[in-house]
Amino acid sequence: MITFFICIVALILGYVVYGKFVENKFGADPEKTTPAIAQEDGVDFVPMGWKKIFLIQFLNIAGLGPIFGAIAGALWGPVAFIWIVFGCIFAGAVHDYFSGMLSVRHGGASIPEVVGKYLGPAFKNFMRVFSVILLVLVGVVFIKGPASILNGLTGFNISILIGAIFLYYLIATLVPIDKLIGKVYPFFGLCLLIMAVGIAGALIFGGFHIPELIPANIGNLHSSPDKYPIYPLLFITIACGAISGFHATQSPLMARCMTNEKQGRKIFYGTMIAEGVVAMIWAAAAMTFFGGVRELGETMAQPGHNAAWVVNEICNSLLGKVGGFLAIFGVVAAPITSGDTAFRSARLTIADSLNFSQKSIAKRLIVTIPLFVVGFLLTQVNFAIIWRYFGWANQTLATVVLWTAAMYMVTKARSHWFISLPATFMTAVVVTYILIAPEGFSLSQEIAYPLGIVTALSSLAVFLYTAYKKASPKLTLQEQ
Repeated sequence: MITFFICIVALILGYVVYGKFVENKFGADPEKTTPAIAQEDGVDFVPMGWKKIFLIQFLNIAGLGPIFGAIAGALWGPVAFIWIVFGCIFAGAVHDYFSGMLSVRHGGASIPEVVGKYLGPAFKNFMRVFSVILLVLVGVVFIKGPASILNGLTGFNISILIGAIFLYYLIATLVPIDKLIGKVYPFFGLCLLIMAVGIAGALIFGGFHIPELIPANIGNLHSSPDKYPIYPLLFITIACGAISGFHATQSPLMARCMTNEKQGRKIFYGTMIAEGVVAMIWAAAAMTFFGGVRELGETMAQPGHNAAWVVNEICNSLLGKVGGFLAIFGVVAAPITSGDTAFRSARLTIADSLNFSQKSIAKRLIVTIPLFVVGFLLTQVNFAIIWRYFGWANQTLATVVLWTAAMYMVTKARSHWFISLPATFMTAVVVTYILIAPEGFSLSQEIAYPLGIVTALSSLAVFLYTAYKKASPKLTLQEQ
């Protein structure tokens, strides 16, 4: 378990050392008045303590992502550990920190409004549509996932379970953030952390052997390596736990509740690191529990043996009945609570775009009802198809947010390379994926790889040219 422990320690050190570096580069100012104080409205702008916000943010961004994604990513072997650690520290946590803090600096604005300020109106309009589509996809994914787990546990009709979750979503989307989310979600977030710690403890003290990052294990251990290359598929499969654009849609929810900019490193950078730890634990458990990576692939190839089945098997076997119940509760509650905040974020994104006040419940319903109708229709589509499109859309949004954060640093005459380099890499990933994937253009690797690299380098060149022209910027949107 040497690799496993080194990776966990690396993630923690990433928060302590690199997280502080990122905070200093951004220039967090404890003296600035935050939107929670300046714009308090009792609905979405509500001051809360940082510990409560941390647990809510962790629960919101986690969902099934660091569990299902990590299990699927484990099929490639220990190379998944490398992506989780480096992706989380240098890309995902930086992305989360800036998406949250830029919202704080701009009056709690939704991410499309922030993107538009630094990348222009065309990107703003694109992001308004794209982020709402992503949020609805997230809501659907986080309905069908827990519904399938509950169906396996209880035998209840899956349509009834989906209807019940939708009803809960409607209530949670409409009520003030401190009435339900602020009171219940910290407990659910704690359950998710306890579940991950329980799984890790069972692996450590149960005599399991987690694969090490030795030369024989660094390659592609997938059962079909030609069909499933590490690059770019692994980088799309493991999103939450490494880098996820969905997080950028959630961060403004908590940016509207923070009372001090110095809380940002704990709330945004810290929750991403915590999610990376959860992803590491589940990837390790998946690689180990069934006897190895090859055995995991053989098991998941059997009918009905999806990621939800793997979660059920691991939890009940490693933690016993009580621990298993707690673990299943965590992986059911987490996606449901992420799903409802996805719809809440979609409501706020649309309202911000239209400058449509959300203080009255009637106006909230006007925006919410159409979203739920679309979401319900999408639950009829095959889960695997939705997940694949969600994965690409998710990483594409993250890439745009990284470029936005890099441009922000340019306007402040500060170094941007710690953001623009991850943005360049992620541009190559998302472009290559959509070119090579069956749901994309189905091009050969010989064509997709060079095109992805050329597009990424071209994007960097355009960014540097634009940055040069903006050497002496005049900000037009007043920062709070």
